[in-house]
Amino acid sequence: MGQGFGRVALVSGGSRGIGAATVRRLASDGWAVGFCHHHDEQSAVEVEKAASELGARVLAVQTDLTRAVEVTSWVSRAEERLGPVQALVSCAGITWDQPLAEADWRAVIDTNLDGVFHLCRAVLPGMMARRSGRIVTVSSVSGVYGDAGERGLSTARAGIVEFTLALASQTGRYGIRANAVAPGAHGAYGRRTDLTAIWPERTAARLTEAIALRRFASAAEAADRVAFLLSGAAEDITGTVVEVPSTIGWPIGSARALPATD
Repeated sequence: MGQGFGRVALVSGGSRGIGAATVRRLASDGWAVGFCHHHDEQSAVEVEKAASELGARVLAVQTDLTRAVEVTSWVSRAEERLGPVQALVSCAGITWDQPLAEADWRAVIDTNLDGVFHLCRAVLPGMMARRSGRIVTVSSVSGVYGDAGERGLSTARAGIVEFTLALASQTGRYGIRANAVAPGAHGAYGRRTDLTAIWPERTAARLTEAIALRRFASAAEAADRVAFLLSGAAEDITGTVVEVPSTIGWPIGSARALPATD
């Protein structure tokens, strides 16, 4: 194995987008990686193959993050195959542009917010016993500043940020670090994919204007921030929200306006 022999990370939503980029990045850094996906079997196979070709031990498991029993089963399988989990990266997320549709609201909250809770509850006992662990959640700048056009997603993403900050304050004494990464949106230098595909062009343009570099982040850039937060270089960082790329203020329709962090 590589320099990370013995290091094990779990990544939710690892078959596409930021999750897939994170799996590949951690594999290249020498981590053994277990990742879950909901339904995209073909993409999961491709990501698993790519990680294996980088020399990593890797395990992909289909998991419904809204079901605590499935999350616990996934974590157990990963630890049996790969070893004790040192790091958790929560990347899974869904969105719908119908904030008043109860079924859509429930699905967004269940996956984006409850899913993070189920993941953390499954890995924390082991981390606390070992007095060591690293947790990174992927939120979004809409979770930091709010966005009137996406109340359901913004609510869930804001919940992720607040949950992560509370987690950091409560688990620091056990040697566990918890941080959040907040991408503005992700794609490939402006190409909108997955979660951002439903946005109308005017929304995409408005969001782009809030970003200092005037472009969306790439999934690889978000994965780079995740890798940094899991590295030894970030041993003194916890309870932090890292934006990718940095914003210069959240434009029309924001729920609140706070100074950007970087």
